[in-house]
Amino acid sequence: VQLQASGGGLVQAGGSLRLSCAASGRALSSAVMGWFRQAPEKERDFVAAINRSGSSTYHADSVLGRFTISRDNDKNTVYLQMNNLKPEDTAVYYCAAGSTFTGRPVAYNYWGQGTLVTVSS
Repeated sequence: VQLQASGGGLVQAGGSLRLSCAASGRALSSAVMGWFRQAPEKERDFVAAINRSGSSTYHADSVLGRFTISRDNDKNTVYLQMNNLKPEDTAVYYCAAGSTFTGRPVAYNYWGQGTLVTVSS
């Protein structure tokens, strides 16, 4: 499966962005999907995950209440709605596909190329 993330950009603190991850080569409904992020010189961190049907989601404590993961299997796309953005949210955001509903990066087999989100103070 190929994943293409988009929607990143420069936004002021308190603003919003919506990231999209379009899948091709395989039905998205067959995969657990996750969003991760990596800031400069830091490890890749879990942001959010969603199960195959979209009935269950899991968000990292650092984004809980501000970010929301969702999916549209008919459009083969996963989204990350990011509200009340903070400078510490600045990172490259990656979408990933896997078979286990988890926040562990090693459980995801396929990764998109990443999209940069920059939040200015």
